[in-house]
Amino acid sequence: MPLMPTGELVTRAAAARSAVAAFNVITLEHIEAVIAGAESAGAPVVLQVSENAVKFRYGRLLPLAHAAVAAAERAAVPVALHLDHVQSDDLLRQASDAGFGSVMYDAARLSYTDNLAATRAAADWAHGQGLWIEAELGQIGGKDGRPPLDAHAPGARTDPGRARDFVAGTGVDGLAVAIGSVHAMTTRTAELDLGLLRRLSAALTVPLVLHGSSGVPDDALVAAVGDGIAKVNVGTALNIAMTGAIRAFLAAHPEAVDSRKYLGVGREAMAREVTRIIGVLARTAA
Repeated sequence: MPLMPTGELVTRAAAARSAVAAFNVITLEHIEAVIAGAESAGAPVVLQVSENAVKFRYGRLLPLAHAAVAAAERAAVPVALHLDHVQSDDLLRQASDAGFGSVMYDAARLSYTDNLAATRAAADWAHGQGLWIEAELGQIGGKDGRPPLDAHAPGARTDPGRARDFVAGTGVDGLAVAIGSVHAMTTRTAELDLGLLRRLSAALTVPLVLHGSSGVPDDALVAAVGDGIAKVNVGTALNIAMTGAIRAFLAAHPEAVDSRKYLGVGREAMAREVTRIIGVLARTAA
């Protein structure tokens, strides 16, 4: 089926007090696994390509983007395409022509004032292209000159009042909030500040996004969705599933040289994890 606009999937989820799962993809196997897992779950899904993934692909966006579009158009469930954690304005401006329906503009490393100005400019451009835009706001640096914390650095927390002002000042459509999750966690031990999430949800009218969800226990994910998270980003969990399956296969078959054998095992493991995570998120609506 045709690509779905990310904003439509997220808005539907927010209205239903549920969440759409968004998975970061690096290879064609990731793309195929995410779609297969979503089809098994019978649920819509978002494919995300990060700026780091583009750097891994020799800085070329189109090969992976075109593969994602081609796979999505043949999917049996709605699939959206999202350009994630974009810091480069040049990359941002490739999004629309590459088939993306949304972008996450990441200026959280900047001071609040500079973050607001850069994100405002990005949002103006994105809306002119018909793109839904997400941003993030972490913890502002202190008076001692410390830089702002990335929204998903350990200890970062998003202030509800500042978040309300930021959304009003930038015009973004969704906000990734810092409530205790951290990127690239390989253990599921993150402790979410659900009280803060409820205050953020009450203060904001745009959908809220949780990054670093691979490190969040299932019950906490369910609670976070119930308290206002409408988009759940997952990346590391897929890489853990893929790498573990490939390691086990090669340990059992040291003679193997055909990459299809172990990549296929890795793809299947990722698909199962996608189905599992979508099932966890569905518990909120049950």
